[in-house]
Amino acid sequence: MKNQYAIRESLSAEDIKVLRERMGLSQNEFSRFLSVSKRTVERWETSKKPITGAIVTLFEILQREPELEKNFRLPGKKLKLRLIYMYDSMVCTIIDVDELERVVEIRNYTKNPLMRAFGVNTEPTFEDYEEFLESRCFPKTRDKLKLELKRLDVPFYDPILIIEKTEGRMAEDRFWIRIER
Repeated sequence: MKNQYAIRESLSAEDIKVLRERMGLSQNEFSRFLSVSKRTVERWETSKKPITGAIVTLFEILQREPELEKNFRLPGKKLKLRLIYMYDSMVCTIIDVDELERVVEIRNYTKNPLMRAFGVNTEPTFEDYEEFLESRCFPKTRDKLKLELKRLDVPFYDPILIIEKTEGRMAEDRFWIRIER
């Protein structure tokens, strides 16, 4: 056996089309999910030649677990503020917040609690959220706090304003936060 894995070596145009339809995706949606052009999906679905490459492995995975696509889909933004907790370029947790109403909703994109914004806590309170924010910036009790705030051009201690300037990056880790308003 040439291949060391229980994965076929190539696909047909029909294989691609059947999988895409089984997943309930248009060609455009399927292309966005796979990070390829719509033209690539069209070419695959009309190809007379065997299709090879990384798509074969991904096909095998999606054939066995077609719901995986839904696990990666970003939820619609329902609240006023969205924080995306990242590890390098991987989305770990989406945090939607309404600070006036003190409402927090999260969605984790990793099973590893060490990589989640709130660890094993899947229903954080607003107080948990505030604690998380402070953990991603310097403490209120920092020596020469006013100098640090001035350096960042932040008028007063506000973790969101600080995180907007620093991306919540800490020297000792690779986590960071992207804020969308």
